Amino acid sequence: MESERIENEEQLELELSRPHPGTVEQLRSIGGDFLVLGAGGKMGPSLCRLLKNACAAGGGQRRIYAVSRFSDTQVRDRLESAGIRTVRADLIDRGAYAGLPEAANIFFLAGMKFGAGAGEHLTWAMNTYVPALTAERWSGPSARIVVFSTGNVYPFVEPGSGGADEQTRPEPLGEYAMSCLGRERIFQHFSAARGTQTVIIRLNYANELRYGVLVDLAQKVLDGQAIDLAMGYVNVIWQGDANNYIARSLSLASSPASVLNVAGPQALSVRSLAERMATMAGTAARFTGSEQPTALLSNSSRCLDLFGPPMVSLDSMLSLVVDWVQRGEKTLKKPTKYQVRDGKF
Repeated sequence: MESERIENEEQLELELSRPHPGTVEQLRSIGGDFLVLGAGGKMGPSLCRLLKNACAAGGGQRRIYAVSRFSDTQVRDRLESAGIRTVRADLIDRGAYAGLPEAANIFFLAGMKFGAGAGEHLTWAMNTYVPALTAERWSGPSARIVVFSTGNVYPFVEPGSGGADEQTRPEPLGEYAMSCLGRERIFQHFSAARGTQTVIIRLNYANELRYGVLVDLAQKVLDGQAIDLAMGYVNVIWQGDANNYIARSLSLASSPASVLNVAGPQALSVRSLAERMATMAGTAARFTGSEQPTALLSNSSRCLDLFGPPMVSLDSMLSLVVDWVQRGEKTLKKPTKYQVRDGKF
């Protein structure tokens, strides 16, 4: 998809859930139904649709279950309209698990980031207790679990280093990142103890037109706000590409658990990104501070070697985001806080 414009949310959802040919082939070779836990968040709805579309393109009739509190009933209605079976459940409630469907392939998207500084106990409960409940409920060699984690578990590295790879020792900064490493350790324990096939996805950062680092930057550029350069470099990847990589990562699930970085292919200068978007918008970017010698960066070489390069280029992402934000289209109003350097979200 190298479109100059996405007109509306319906078209955007179609693009975010479009399966790559390799995804269709890979999922065809993996048996069983799919269960997406925490499906009502930023990436869950498009991942559910992508799984449905990939199975349909592969000639399969497999069930896709989406589990969430579904506080936004429109999200649930749209998933149901797409042929996805929704289940309302609060995953922090142990009693909810007995009624959840059986499935061979589990995608764990539940978690908490925003507001972590104001409710550390809930952050830890969502990011470690809920994983424990999940790992107990679906366990053993017949289960495959894809666990959403974050590149925030890595230390900051120099931009010229190529980013932290899967062999880099985690050094989480702050309660949110520590709780995310806790999530990983819980799933790793159950994978080792019970033979559950598990892959942990360290994501950094997925972008679409309603949310992401590029949306944050575009809004500041267009509003004339100064952009903090302390976190001077980022990784960005189109959410549709990230969804495809994550779906295909089922093939990497193993015991002990494996780890896969899903991130943009290169370290990108925040200053350069903002200046390019300002040029597209016919304005000027404003900045404050200066680039620090390190940044939160992930090396996605293994993912790209396995699954190929992203289908959506950086140029296309920039053009689409600037056009969308300039037109005043809907955003999720959830800043990524990519610029945070003290771990306090």
